Amino acid sequence: MDTFYTFLLSLHGLSGVIALVTFWIAAFAKKGAPLHLRVGRLYMIAMIAIIVTAAPMAAIIAARGQFLNAVFLAYLVVITTNGVWLGWRAVKRKRDQAGYRGGAYAAMAVASLVSAAIVFVVGQRAGSPLLMGFSSVGALSGAQMLMRRARPLASARWWMKEHFSAMLGCGVATHIAFLSIGLNRLIAAVGLQPPSWYGLIAWFLPLVLAVIAGVWLNRKYYVAKPVMRKAAAVHE
Repeated sequence: MDTFYTFLLSLHGLSGVIALVTFWIAAFAKKGAPLHLRVGRLYMIAMIAIIVTAAPMAAIIAARGQFLNAVFLAYLVVITTNGVWLGWRAVKRKRDQAGYRGGAYAAMAVASLVSAAIVFVVGQRAGSPLLMGFSSVGALSGAQMLMRRARPLASARWWMKEHFSAMLGCGVATHIAFLSIGLNRLIAAVGLQPPSWYGLIAWFLPLVLAVIAGVWLNRKYYVAKPVMRKAAAVHE
């Protein structure tokens, strides 16, 4: 079991490095350009590898008695799977919003809500403000999905909003995992001890930055462009 776990951990770490690098390349590449598309595909493959390796790792960690770590990792699997699936599906179904928000979409929304509720309860019983606070990510995501299913976005560019929102969600999950687990281990390996406030930074800084980036992307690609086009049409 230890050998298998070590193999999973190595593959998971390699996939995580690829995901982190390709995430930032795709983020700075021109949207829709060949580089953005090619790197985006590589990013999605890396994210799938992260999910596939993380699920059995969570089970092994739970079997070892590290319950809180297992719950956290399993929760990341759920919300990351949701983000990867939504980001890919938004591009593939950009001309079919009704199909995009079908039964599978509703099931993923419920999965996010249920996993968030479990994490909150576990965090409350363990006295972990971090787990309780981070449960809001899945709760807000699942609630928003159900609301948009009942009231779809009106703009023809709805798929772009869904795509970058999902990718930001994936970015939050991977960066939190790296900062709170991967980087922590690297720091410990060189004999250093992270400061007491590092945990809060590792969990919530990616979330705050993602919110800021989401507002900026929404103004740049979802709100501003249609308004500019409408103004141009009036002048013509």
